[in-house]
Amino acid sequence: MGGGISGGHVNPAVTISFAVFRGFPWRKVPGYILGQMVGAFMGALLIYGVYSNPLHAVDPAQTELTASIFATYPVDYLRTSSTRISCFLNESVGSAILLLVIMALGDSNNTPPVDGMAPLALLWLVVGIGACLGWQTSYAINPARDLGPRLMLWAVGYTPEVVWTFDAVYWLWAPCLATIVGGVLGCFLYDAMCYTGAESPLNAELRMPSLPKLFSRKKGSDDPVNGAVENKI
Repeated sequence: MGGGISGGHVNPAVTISFAVFRGFPWRKVPGYILGQMVGAFMGALLIYGVYSNPLHAVDPAQTELTASIFATYPVDYLRTSSTRISCFLNESVGSAILLLVIMALGDSNNTPPVDGMAPLALLWLVVGIGACLGWQTSYAINPARDLGPRLMLWAVGYTPEVVWTFDAVYWLWAPCLATIVGGVLGCFLYDAMCYTGAESPLNAELRMPSLPKLFSRKKGSDDPVNGAVENKI
């Protein structure tokens, strides 16, 4: 619904990647990210309000059992220090695929979908990423999708151990940092392999700065060649 007004990013990883590779104004990035966080928070709060009674009936202690409905958590076998890199890679790869395809869908020189079909393609893209990469980390692929609901959980009384400090601050380095890194990487790969537009910094012309002419002399009588010509004239 908001695509015609704001571009419909709804994802900080997309907004930051567009700022890096498509000239999206950096001054607008903080406002976009704030709006995305607020939207995710309010959406999670709405769902929590609708289902608050069954949530409290099933999980009166407000543990990860119901917190995982709103925020992302890794499976049990990825909850050790030696497997954290797998969580980071899982989120990075998912976000890289997401941004790579988004860039392809928006490239007018690469057979883009007909008008109105890009959102449908993105729908199936997200479904596909979830089917392939969703099991291990719940595939956030969007910092706002995890952080906004996480703030909501904290606001309604879930403990910091469940929301923030779980698994060495998992929320920061997997759903947030890894998705942004993966998104930028996906855009880089698309631009390096396929994109030909001038908006990408990878396609910018390299201009070597000219060295100052420290030893240049004015054309005139001090120049033996030009001075001789001028004297004849």
